[in-house]
Amino acid sequence: MGAGLLSLASSRPELFYKQLIWIFIGLVFVVVFTFLDLRSFFSHGNVSVVLYVITVALLIITFVFAPSINGNRAWLLIGPFQFQPSELAKLALIIMLATFFAKRHVGIARWKVIIGSFVYAAIPALIIASQPDMGSALIVLGIWFGFLLVSGIPIKRLVIAGVFFVLAFMLLWTSVFKDYQKDRVIGLFQPQQDPLGANYNVIQSKIAIGSGGILGKGFGQGTQTQLGFLPEAQTDFIFAAIAEEGGLLRVGLILCAFLWMMWRLLHVSIMVEGNTAKFLCLGAFVLFLIQFILNVGSVIGILPVVGVTFPFVSYGGSSILVNLILIGLIQSFYVKK
Repeated sequence: MGAGLLSLASSRPELFYKQLIWIFIGLVFVVVFTFLDLRSFFSHGNVSVVLYVITVALLIITFVFAPSINGNRAWLLIGPFQFQPSELAKLALIIMLATFFAKRHVGIARWKVIIGSFVYAAIPALIIASQPDMGSALIVLGIWFGFLLVSGIPIKRLVIAGVFFVLAFMLLWTSVFKDYQKDRVIGLFQPQQDPLGANYNVIQSKIAIGSGGILGKGFGQGTQTQLGFLPEAQTDFIFAAIAEEGGLLRVGLILCAFLWMMWRLLHVSIMVEGNTAKFLCLGAFVLFLIQFILNVGSVIGILPVVGVTFPFVSYGGSSILVNLILIGLIQSFYVKK
């Protein structure tokens, strides 16, 4: 989070204080949750259902009534701030599936369980894709598939579940995704084509990363970032902006910190008591891993650009708040283990 704030201070100072406020609010949740015993709260399945229903309702309200921002109806305006319900949907889905699989882990191989869990993910994914937000829709589906991976499902069932995932993606591709989103996927296989269109972002990102070298160009000295050649340098491509001004050294430190956090999540998932807590930890691991792979993969050009933030680093109040709330919940389970 410190590296993200430093990058914002360099490229978008006007966003620095907004991000700082969201981080402060998120850390308050972490501290408060640490001193609360939430095990009994989450032992009631109704809590996860209520949160899930509220989130789906917010997604529908956003899609129908929210103003269009950059071609997307994905944000609710709250005074000077914007809140993205799709971020809350990720948290709600993790809690919903953690509760769902915790009660049904013995019968995980049953088709009723697999299809039921898929429906929970498919509903918000379809709404989010219609906004349109391809990145968040893929993450929601990825969370569901990740839960299947960590739940001990038999290989045969997992393969068929993978077919469900592919079919869902094909449905979104043919009936929901816009032409520019499809062009980004196609551009992955033609990286030198359309340098001023579909591949512009990735080309500029590679230039920024390569020009940073080992130590970087220094604070406020990144030409691609400061002169506006690198698009979305505060969100989707903040990794490239950091690499340009901080070099391989700063990027390496960020990756080490991120990997350490991921290892801790796996460690905590083993240490905590109760299936719900274990699945919550593993769900957070899946969420952060998917976001990391999609973000960094698109920045370096090995995955299509789908508009996914780098967890805890990219600018975005909704994202940082939800991620910290998730960490706070896990911290609560771990402290009270």
